[in-house]
Amino acid sequence: QVQLVESGGGLVQAGGSLRLSCRASGSIFIDGPMAWYRQAPGKQREFVARKTVEGSTLYAEPVKGRFFISRDNAKNTVWLQMNSLKPEDTGVYYCAAAKLAVSLSYDYWGQGIQVSVSS
Repeated sequence: QVQLVESGGGLVQAGGSLRLSCRASGSIFIDGPMAWYRQAPGKQREFVARKTVEGSTLYAEPVKGRFFISRDNAKNTVWLQMNSLKPEDTGVYYCAAAKLAVSLSYDYWGQGIQVSVSS
């Protein structure tokens, strides 16, 4: 059974930085994209960033130039470096992973980790 375990969240002042980590446990190689989503209070979950096995990245417009996604394929691990944080970045951040490169959706989700940015 595959589980995504997230860490690194917390409370930070506006302008600060945080680094989130997500590791897929279990005897599996994640061959598809790994991504981060977030959900602010009272809002729907939204896409933040994605990175494929080949290294291709995609970012949501609000985080471009501030957030950076990286990945270690051999360790089934993805990180999200968040810089210049803003109060509107507050929310629960979720890691997601697709088992196969051709997967049309994410097969695995983490439990979510809280990120709070104070003004």
